[in-house]
Amino acid sequence: MRIVFFGTPDFAVPSLEALVAAHHTIVFAVTQPDRPRGRSRSNLVPPPVKARAESFAIPVLQPERPRGEAFEAALREARADLGVVVAYGHILKPEVLAIPRLGMINVHASLLPAWRGAGPIQAAIAAGDSTTGVTIMQMEAGLDSGPAILTRALPIRADETTGGLTPRLARLGAEALIEAVELLDKGEATFTIQDHASASYAPKVTRQSARIDWTAPAVSVANRIRAFDPAPGAWTSTRGSEVKLFRPELVTGEGVPGTVLSVAPTLTVAAGDGAVAIAEVQPSGRSRMGAAAWLRGNPIAPGDRLV
Repeated sequence: MRIVFFGTPDFAVPSLEALVAAHHTIVFAVTQPDRPRGRSRSNLVPPPVKARAESFAIPVLQPERPRGEAFEAALREARADLGVVVAYGHILKPEVLAIPRLGMINVHASLLPAWRGAGPIQAAIAAGDSTTGVTIMQMEAGLDSGPAILTRALPIRADETTGGLTPRLARLGAEALIEAVELLDKGEATFTIQDHASASYAPKVTRQSARIDWTAPAVSVANRIRAFDPAPGAWTSTRGSEVKLFRPELVTGEGVPGTVLSVAPTLTVAAGDGAVAIAEVQPSGRSRMGAAAWLRGNPIAPGDRLV
């Protein structure tokens, strides 16, 4: 099939690779513009999809917004059978979705209608879900509301972080995508309308949404710490300085939420119900490190409060 591929981060790369390996023709890849990185913000870094597409000699388009007469004309001239969207990062207008002969499909990292939106992986872990997966869906104007072509489930491990779950879902999504494209190519795809009444939503992760609420139960605090690992990092404040927390463990303990219960052998903090021991931290402006090493050079003591 002739395919136009839309994607930006590492999560999208396995799907692009799978389409190439399956001998589909990728007419061009659409991804976001190169962005500045580093402290000086002077170096422009290409998105992972751009780098991988160029390694296959696939032409790349990088519009600031995927709309307008020039962009739509380029898409029409491609004469694509299908558009494939994987974590592109922009909402596509209906007039764009309608250009490929078979429309566009999306690889979404949840079992829809659960966790529609920009942060489904983080949302599933934060909620304490035991299972997640991927949905290949036909795209329409609504937010992740189109009919599903197929779904594939994946268990979430007890100590799993977003950093660990994301590549597993990316590989699963690539496998499911190839199956869905083959069904579409043969005219054998079936479309299952989502149960919109049971939909849940996963908004874009922000720094503020990653701030720890110590009044929540310990299990919820631990889940959210894992959900925001590695980025943006669940964070709290102590003595006016921010610190990100990683590798939580539920432990026995009680106290006013946010109270430091112990600093040996590691940092233990009371939550709304129970307590959480923290194995790794990242102080502001420093690298991630073991909590014990940080505590040796930090005046935090039992009875201090994290907020």
